[in-house]
Amino acid sequence: MRYTNGFWAMRDGIVPAYAVEYADHMVKGNELTVYLPAKHIADRGDPMNIPMLTVTLSSPMEGIIKVSAVHHAGAVIRGPFANYRKENPRAEINETDEELVYRNGNLKAVIDKRPNHYRLSFYEGDQFLTESGYHNLAYMRDCNTGRKYMIEQHLIDVDEYVYGLGERFTPFVKNGQTVEMWNEDGGTASEIAYKNIPFHITNKGYGVLVDHVGDVAYEIASEKVERIQFGIEGECLEYFFISGGSPMKTVEKYTALTGRPALPPAWSFGLWLTTSFKPHYDEETTSEYIQEMADRKIPLHVFHFDAYWMDVLEWCNYTWDPKVTDDPKAMLERYHKKGLHICVWINSYIAQKSCLFEEGKEKGYLLKRADGGVWQTDLWQPGMAVVDFTNPDACAWFQGKLKVLMDMGVDSFKTDFAERIPVKDVVWHDGSDPVKMHNYYSVLYNQTVFSLLERERGKGDAVVFARSSSVGGQQFPVHWGGDCSASYVSMAETLRGGLSLSLCGYGFWSHDISGFENTATPDLYKRWCQFGLLSSHSRLHGADSLRVPWKFDEEACEILKEFVNLKCRLMPYLYAMAVQSHEYGRPMLRPMMLEFPQDHGCDTLDRQYMLGDALLIAPVFKESGEVDYYLPKGKWINLFTEEKKEGGSWQKEVHDYHSLPLLLRENTILPIGNNEESVVYDYSDGVTLVLSEFTEGGRAAAEIPDTHGKTVMKIRAKREGDEITVEVEGEGHYSVRNLGSGSVKLV
Repeated sequence: MRYTNGFWAMRDGIVPAYAVEYADHMVKGNELTVYLPAKHIADRGDPMNIPMLTVTLSSPMEGIIKVSAVHHAGAVIRGPFANYRKENPRAEINETDEELVYRNGNLKAVIDKRPNHYRLSFYEGDQFLTESGYHNLAYMRDCNTGRKYMIEQHLIDVDEYVYGLGERFTPFVKNGQTVEMWNEDGGTASEIAYKNIPFHITNKGYGVLVDHVGDVAYEIASEKVERIQFGIEGECLEYFFISGGSPMKTVEKYTALTGRPALPPAWSFGLWLTTSFKPHYDEETTSEYIQEMADRKIPLHVFHFDAYWMDVLEWCNYTWDPKVTDDPKAMLERYHKKGLHICVWINSYIAQKSCLFEEGKEKGYLLKRADGGVWQTDLWQPGMAVVDFTNPDACAWFQGKLKVLMDMGVDSFKTDFAERIPVKDVVWHDGSDPVKMHNYYSVLYNQTVFSLLERERGKGDAVVFARSSSVGGQQFPVHWGGDCSASYVSMAETLRGGLSLSLCGYGFWSHDISGFENTATPDLYKRWCQFGLLSSHSRLHGADSLRVPWKFDEEACEILKEFVNLKCRLMPYLYAMAVQSHEYGRPMLRPMMLEFPQDHGCDTLDRQYMLGDALLIAPVFKESGEVDYYLPKGKWINLFTEEKKEGGSWQKEVHDYHSLPLLLRENTILPIGNNEESVVYDYSDGVTLVLSEFTEGGRAAAEIPDTHGKTVMKIRAKREGDEITVEVEGEGHYSVRNLGSGSVKLV
């Protein structure tokens, strides 16, 4: 939201109250409270009839400073509130004649005490990061509407880029954009996002999380081109300033604060095949899909039943439509015997025709209007209502319906929607603010489903496929990007969404291979299969047509099989990266700037990514097979061709459907498994330890987990002269393959 007309003038009706200068402060334990009048105080009459802003600095965790800026402290502030970890480390507070210094670990905030010089500056050690300066922190009144806002502005440096803010399909670098934190259903060709996260990070290494789960408005080098502006409606603005010394360490701190992703089960990393949204299907049809995949020797690991497993006018009743199957338990048993896991589509909306509507209405489990009646709409489903997850009894009721399905053999749920949540004329069970609930509802929804899966299947075997999210939602993986179209342009949009989301702590991500809307050409299908199988999770899904490869051409079957086989072989490496994500909050899909923060050639890259620590992937986005990508400095090896490349420059290549730029980073150990049919096997049995090019003195380490995430093998390697020494700890049968120069010595 904008408040000014250019640099000099305010918009009509806007009355600002800026923090102008320091007046006083108070120290209470680890908290520093500073009082900032909106006018220079020159004599005793100046404090009369003016606003004053109160800023409090506190320390929830080391390397994180919370800033609370308040106008009127007596205002009622209602939830929901995101859950944050609090360690309350000791803060050091010092004062001089000209400044106050608040230090938490290596992060410090400095407040300028000089008259007419208010400034809040942030440093990592002695390195300046950013500042809120004169006329940046403000309370804004709109005299036309009566609405009131709190805003903050941080300086953007000359060479600084801003990223993150959830799943965004707009340019990866957010400089110049206006962004609203408001979950909606918009598709990848839109600035609308399903997963809005008020957390931005810059290439200088710090991040800022606004502590507000509702609507946060950003102007990023847009209203004021040298500032990141963020604001909310209300009397109090709070944010966490997070610095880990590097972008990756900052993401780790962010997830430590908001919650680390759970570790998905190994089986979920395999190929998912769905019925797609609109195509007709019944048991005979789904059995045919599964058998056809087996006949073509394309490994399939998860089968998903989309919306029409329930009656079309009864989404949701959580009851199998007899036109699909008259014996769902027996059907699912047959599919389990084929080695498949089962997922079904759900949402939290209850159509009026559903048998659950009257039950939910009678028990008070559905969102109510202010007059006490059930809130309803005809959007999506006739007369549909919304389950109120702020009511613990409603959560238990909802879980009970899903447990019946789990008892039949359902292993996972695709939690669709959760964006169409009303904000007017509604009352939540716990009294939550409807505007804040609009975004945060998705977290409560996915938490309810995930906790059931974890309770019934055990930790490590629970996974949802979630569409919508808010702060903390990364704890309930996996999230898929939607809804893309069948075009190369949309494929690139999808990747930008995934890269932006990963910077907000989302470790696991998927998308609809070949696009959700429309039907891809055989060419696009094959290219998207490459990209989709080189993601953490891989799903064939669409809207109007099936995504089975034989519907495109025979070569598509061959390409899909090749890349499923490749993903199966990569599982010792991929699952180790998944464990990293779970333990440290490092995303599996990584923007280049996250892994190479010192290489400014990586700052704007959004058509390539790192998959974990070691693998660089550049999807092909042209029918010609041409691909341009950037290699950071160092020695790289193409895994398909074993061609060696020197980094520090752009590469231009042409690839057929059997390959793409898939490069191994220098000083790296890549474990490759001996199974190309399954994603669940003993990763240490028969594993090949592939060595990249090692530089003089280069060192590397790798760990191989079992299928529950426990480390069973540790590998270390180092080069001295022409010899690479490899040391292996743990049980397992392995071989070593050196793709680089030098001889290998096992110790």
